[in-house]
Amino acid sequence: MQQARPSMERDPCPGRILDDIGASFGMGAVGGSFFHFVKGLRNSPSGARFAGGMEGVRMNAPRVAGGFAVWCGLFSACDCALVSVRQKEDPYNSIIAGAATGGILAARQGLRAVARASLQGAVLLALVSSFGIMMNRLPDAGSMPVNKTETCKEPQMPETFDVPSTPPPSFEYK
Repeated sequence: MQQARPSMERDPCPGRILDDIGASFGMGAVGGSFFHFVKGLRNSPSGARFAGGMEGVRMNAPRVAGGFAVWCGLFSACDCALVSVRQKEDPYNSIIAGAATGGILAARQGLRAVARASLQGAVLLALVSSFGIMMNRLPDAGSMPVNKTETCKEPQMPETFDVPSTPPPSFEYK
């Protein structure tokens, strides 16, 4: 009996965008809280470290969470637009969407910044997509066929040992 693999298909696009925004806001809030709490602890005077860490979280974690949510929402919108236009869902969509997201977010800094951010977004998403493809192509241990006739055997020691004809080098100082 073959195990059913979980479906890798994603939600339809309007719902996907909102789900991705919420998930990325949560990840940004948790990651930003941890980072800015530790930063506040380290930069505060002794005796006020915990309060400094909490102040760092209060001041900076919402900004980090919002930035994550904006980036991921724009990326999901670009990805959904590409799925709609190209009528297929493949890694090229996410690479192009990463480039578009980087370019759109850098649009206020000029054309050179748009080109640089688009290239960075495309490279980042190409690395992420290729890693995902590589991980999907690795065989699962549960999906490998098992040969019922072969049993595990204890490793056997050889009966004779080949002795090298030259003596081992010595490391003595003279």
